[in-house]
Amino acid sequence: MEKQKIMYDSGNELAAYAAKQINYHVMGYYPITPSTQIAENLDVMRAEGQHDIQLIAAEGEQSAAGICYGATAGGGRVFNATSANGLLYALEQFPVQSGTRMPMVMNVACRTISGPLCIKGDHSDIMYMLNTGWIILFADEPQMVYDMNLLGLKLAEAVSLPVVVAFDGFFPSHQKRKCLVFEDDEVVKNYIGPKLSSDNLNTSAFARDASTGENCFYSVLDLSHPVSVGSYMNEPDVINNKYQLHLAMEEARKKLPSLFAEYASLSGRTLAFAAGYRNEDADILLFVLGSSYHTAMEAVDILRRENIRAGVVTAYVLRPFPAEELRSLCASANVIVTADRQDSYGAGGGNMSLELKAALSGRNVRFLSRIYGLGGKDFFVEDAVNLFREGLLDSAPAFDYYGVTPGEGSPGQEQPQYFRPLTKADTSPGITTCVFDEAQGKMVVKGGLLKDATAMPKRIAPGHGACPGCGIPVNLNLLLKGIEGNVILLFQTGCGMVVTTGYPKTAFRVPYLHNLFQNGAATLSGLVEVFHQKQKRGEYPEGEITFIMVSGDGGLDIGMGSALGTALRNHRMIIFEYDNGGYMNTGYQLSYSTPMGAKSSTSHVGKTQYGKTFFHKDSPGLMAATHLPYVATVAESNPSDFIKKAAKAAAYAKDFGTAYVKALSACPLNWSDRPDLERSGISAAVDCCYFPLYEVERGITSLTYDPEEKKKKIPVTEWFAMMGRTKHLTKDIYRPVTEEIQAEIDRRFARLKAMAEHPLL
Repeated sequence: MEKQKIMYDSGNELAAYAAKQINYHVMGYYPITPSTQIAENLDVMRAEGQHDIQLIAAEGEQSAAGICYGATAGGGRVFNATSANGLLYALEQFPVQSGTRMPMVMNVACRTISGPLCIKGDHSDIMYMLNTGWIILFADEPQMVYDMNLLGLKLAEAVSLPVVVAFDGFFPSHQKRKCLVFEDDEVVKNYIGPKLSSDNLNTSAFARDASTGENCFYSVLDLSHPVSVGSYMNEPDVINNKYQLHLAMEEARKKLPSLFAEYASLSGRTLAFAAGYRNEDADILLFVLGSSYHTAMEAVDILRRENIRAGVVTAYVLRPFPAEELRSLCASANVIVTADRQDSYGAGGGNMSLELKAALSGRNVRFLSRIYGLGGKDFFVEDAVNLFREGLLDSAPAFDYYGVTPGEGSPGQEQPQYFRPLTKADTSPGITTCVFDEAQGKMVVKGGLLKDATAMPKRIAPGHGACPGCGIPVNLNLLLKGIEGNVILLFQTGCGMVVTTGYPKTAFRVPYLHNLFQNGAATLSGLVEVFHQKQKRGEYPEGEITFIMVSGDGGLDIGMGSALGTALRNHRMIIFEYDNGGYMNTGYQLSYSTPMGAKSSTSHVGKTQYGKTFFHKDSPGLMAATHLPYVATVAESNPSDFIKKAAKAAAYAKDFGTAYVKALSACPLNWSDRPDLERSGISAAVDCCYFPLYEVERGITSLTYDPEEKKKKIPVTEWFAMMGRTKHLTKDIYRPVTEEIQAEIDRRFARLKAMAEHPLL
């Protein structure tokens, strides 16, 4: 046994620690709760120089999977972590990884699939991986997360298949336990061994190294032996390819016992395909996955004291499915209750229920399938006892949900209406009027004075759950002050939607729709077009509605493709981005709009890095490049300008097509500044020209506030000094960084001024 040390860590932390000890070449990732801590912890360790892994924050999970695929194609050792809808967003990439036999490791902190949106843990995500050709290991405690991350990579490279290490979100992922890890990183490196690829061995592609018998992986970096990866195939080649993948999975089944034994001799800990507790003589068994296994053990002890011969069984390997091992563990049972934390809707049970029934077909066993624990619903010892007792009842149905309770809005219950609907008359106080001037080719706005804006009723009611000083409600209310008449809002996932729509209540006094980060603009464009079609066909009353998509918290990173497509199609709607410079709703990971040099939970400051390493994204410039009718930037420090631009955006959306408006939105919690000073902080961002105020109207740029002309221009370091996330940049050691940032801000502002002075730009 190799020397080990005690650590008191969570599963996420231990997955990161294992990755650090392996020292992967690349991690492509995108932050999503509850797996984000893995990348965060690796970034902390990278900042301190503890590993050399190149951490690449993609703009979405599909791109993260692509980064991983490209890195493995180059012979690299590659790592990823994701959850829930992030896993689904990348789903089409996973058969590509396995079908071309590219080994890697991906951790999945299991979480509920949306919709409706829920960030709590169940198994509805991981079951989508069953048919992707990936090996799937399932850990039930933090120690096993660490162990499986080490064994998983060795297995992946032994059979040339990618491996998932899955575990329950918010249970093993976040619960800290006393665990053992190898004291010396070299022990881990020696255990796994070097990855042999054709480019570093100068051998033929995908051969075996003659001296070691180990796999030698082809690499597209091997210029001496060029290979084509991912060729187009017809039959019979495809079926042959899939047969080889099947054979690789069966090879994994054969290799795992020896790998388990090898790891046991190294660590003193035994891993297995499956396990049972007091199952040897059990009349009734409960099958569960993950952390529920430990809870069920306690229930077994309770029932044994009542002379009920109960036992519990779990699986640690889902692919290849351990049918033979489970048949052995379940040999004595007359009744088996399979509890799934997901449902295969319409199939009469979750996936594990269906697979266990298939494995035990021909046995004289009574099966009961129960769906439990969805959305992170707690599973207590009493619940496990109740599931056993249900299994002992002859009258118990073969399939049912456990733990369902009637809620507000359930069938048969009247859904209350919390607010009186706002009428068009209510929301048309005449604060602003817009008329298109043909001679100027511009929209002329009258009104928009802040003192008149109090006449506009709030479409978002007081009582939301935003943090003190949060800029989101401020910016939304300013936007809606300038937009008269009927409004329908669509929110992408983010703080703005989470703090306003906690079920079963809502803060919205107007119709509201939600969709995920990557698809908000497309979703709203569908709503816009069905509205116009219904009016055209006489199926909807005449009248106007302003449709507004609200995005923020990094939503126009992962959602930029959808937004650009919507702008190019020029649907009559507004895209409004509250830019708070990070993925705030998941704990402030770096966004592409985060300022260069800012520290976040995935861009730490340490002896080897200074925060985010690249410049903030110019999303107004990207949107303007689609030649949509109207683009504007706004700030709460200039409220009248904000209201007038909102009115313009609504007018353009009514008659010309897509309008885009972007506000800089404060986040005191993650910017690390004072909530009562946010307006001055926003003003400083404008005055240092980091966030210039301008509009692009039918392709012509106008600067609506020039701090140089007003003699208010300040260096960017003055703004940086106001926030904890960038205060470190004011130190002399980071002067080269701030000089580079200042030069880029000045370049962008000079370019903007030149465009504003040009009659065609």
